[in-house]
Amino acid sequence: MKTLDKNKNEAPERPLVSFDWAVKRILRNKANFEVVEGFLSELLGRQVTITSVLESESNKEHRKDKFNRVDVTVEDTLGEVILIELQFIPEMDYLQRMLYGVSKSLVERLMQGDDYMKLQKVFSINIVYFDLGQGKDYVYYGKMDFKGLHNFDTLHLSREQQRIFGQIVAGDLFPEYYILKVNNFNNVAKNTLDEWVYFLKNDCIRENFTAKGLLKARDVLDYNRLSPKERAEYNYAQDIKSHNLSQIATAKAEGRSEVEKKYADVLKKKDKVLKEKDKVLKEKDKVLEKQGKALEKQDKVIEEQHKMIEELKQLLGKK
Repeated sequence: MKTLDKNKNEAPERPLVSFDWAVKRILRNKANFEVVEGFLSELLGRQVTITSVLESESNKEHRKDKFNRVDVTVEDTLGEVILIELQFIPEMDYLQRMLYGVSKSLVERLMQGDDYMKLQKVFSINIVYFDLGQGKDYVYYGKMDFKGLHNFDTLHLSREQQRIFGQIVAGDLFPEYYILKVNNFNNVAKNTLDEWVYFLKNDCIRENFTAKGLLKARDVLDYNRLSPKERAEYNYAQDIKSHNLSQIATAKAEGRSEVEKKYADVLKKKDKVLKEKDKVLKEKDKVLEKQGKALEKQDKVIEEQHKMIEELKQLLGKK
């Protein structure tokens, strides 16, 4: 992941078809693997070479949900499985769905009676276009880590396990997760991974971008190079996506409006009660103020009486 000269970010952009549409169609072609390989290489920090796109129940295309999520499962030369999912529609239980997706992938690839040693390493790449959880960053990473409760050491594999699995730390055998909160990105590409996030957010690639896979993406994802049929499919997909997002925004607005209407009378009554309480408190303050002034007068009278008594004592003492 290379850093960039900030001043070069002013180069013009080229509009392209969106990644979520392309990854389900033209990027599944082996001739175009270079695009997805570039994205995965920049994200994982190592060279990724895809050997095949795997078929499963999770990445079959369904008309009802294909604009809400995109599942693509690939296998690389290391025999590792990488799940790529794009999600536009907010889901409260999306994190659990990430866990389910990884678990399902593991189970699908282990036949009954197979040795557990055949389980493949799984990476879960989640590109989300909604505010998932609470966090200001735009790239999050998570993995399993076994720590001793007493000695605080990390659990390592035995030498024989290291030889068989090619890993040193026990946690490296378990799935790893990446979450890209695309909308949190501020559009300032400071490195080559940021260039990819910029593209995922804006469907554009600046001419000076050099991240792996983006040079190929400029050609493969060029809208003008699509066939008439592909253009029609892409335009339809974009219309449906906009329609779905519009429906969600409308539902949220209507929901707020309904809540406001439902509790309007309650809020009016509450406001009236608060005003009455405020009026009572002001009246009490006035009464207390009057009582305070009366007490001040009494104190002055008592003080005058004390003075008179002292004067009388002095006169009687002289006689």
